[in-house]
Amino acid sequence: MTKLALFVRLEAKSGKENALKDFLESGLPLANAESETPVWFALRFGPTTFGIFDAFDNENGRQAHLNGKIAAALMARADELLATPPSIEKVDVLAAKLPA
Repeated sequence: MTKLALFVRLEAKSGKENALKDFLESGLPLANAESETPVWFALRFGPTTFGIFDAFDNENGRQAHLNGKIAAALMARADELLATPPSIEKVDVLAAKLPA
């Protein structure tokens, strides 16, 4: 059962909105390659505010994701793309409807 998640809020630097959007879209193949990440979304909340929501069956999966390629790539480009450091929240999934 998918019971743990991460919610990451990202604020783009002025003029870097499209670059951050493109970066997030490019993360999908990396997320698809993570066997312990069954749920992954790249989100846009407004002109400069973006996010990532991903969910996991257990803490091992969540930690593997935090130590994985997407997180490493984001941190490598954070100074270039982000106005503030990413806000990373560990959250619990209370209920979910997922494809079978």
